[in-house]
Amino acid sequence: MRRVAKLSAAFIATAALAVTATACGSTSSDNTNGSSASASGGGKGVKIGLAYDVGGRGDRSFNDSAARGADKAEKDFGGSAKELTAKTSDTEADREQRLSDLADAGYNPIIAVGYAYATSMGKVAAKYPKTSFGIVDSVVDAKNVDSITFTEEQGSYLAGVAAALKTKTHHVGFIGGVDVPLIKKFEAGFVQGAKDTDAKVKVDTQYLSHGSDTSGFASPDKGKEAAQGMLDNGADVVYSAAGSSGNGAIEAVSGKKGAWAIGVDSDQYNIPGLAKYKNSILTSMVKNVDVGVYDFIKSVHDGKPLNGTNTYSLAKNGVSLATSGGFVADIQAKLDAAKKKIVDGEIKVKTTP
Repeated sequence: MRRVAKLSAAFIATAALAVTATACGSTSSDNTNGSSASASGGGKGVKIGLAYDVGGRGDRSFNDSAARGADKAEKDFGGSAKELTAKTSDTEADREQRLSDLADAGYNPIIAVGYAYATSMGKVAAKYPKTSFGIVDSVVDAKNVDSITFTEEQGSYLAGVAAALKTKTHHVGFIGGVDVPLIKKFEAGFVQGAKDTDAKVKVDTQYLSHGSDTSGFASPDKGKEAAQGMLDNGADVVYSAAGSSGNGAIEAVSGKKGAWAIGVDSDQYNIPGLAKYKNSILTSMVKNVDVGVYDFIKSVHDGKPLNGTNTYSLAKNGVSLATSGGFVADIQAKLDAAKKKIVDGEIKVKTTP
């Protein structure tokens, strides 16, 4: 039976991470950052290995959230970080090799950002039992793996409530990067939240790629085209769960007066690279990957590595709806009421459409 670890106390202390969002730099497939071990106040520094999903650092969304958590840990504890980024053409062997390369180089902990690493992490973790591994968005049953998961459907439900309350056309849209179970959770929550708020609202859904093709997470042009199609079809609120492809959707929405985009993973209103579109970003469904990553690194630094499955829920502020820009201030009371019903168990949010 899998051990289920409780969320670390570091979660509360680091919740403030969620409200900070900084656009990151290069999207190179191989990058090393270094900092002095003295930054940890005399403690032993950490040697962090990061294996990003497609898009990597600089995607202004999912990977950047993970990067913020690692950056804060590196600053707090000293040490260094090695970053490797997945390609859309990756095979299972490529992912396994990436994790093995980090382990062979002595990085510990090693964090895999994204569900696509699940199979390879299971294999690599078994080969390196003394190394602590963390994986975001999937569960790997191994004693030396911390499975960092989130209730995306709960946060997306609130996004659906906001969309239904703000639409003037009673027509909204959802864009998913890849039609995999993880992204289906976003869709399911969004549609349920919208329909619970307005039974007559129309919800268009579209996925940018399918199956093992992960290009839907790193194709802003596809995101822009999909959003434009929804806008042309009458939708005036578009929610994207599609990595950097969502940046293209936000751009498309900004070109239509009165339309709103809903961002994802990071508080995209505050991302400098999206600043020229921010007045069209109604809110973002923030998924606090940074907190989960930071908690895991801290646990390794403290000599008590987290393992098992740690789920960051709406009740624990693992997911939330951003308020930057003040565009949801007029509906905040209704959003708060919906959140309370979810936390209290009165509303059960679906994980599949």
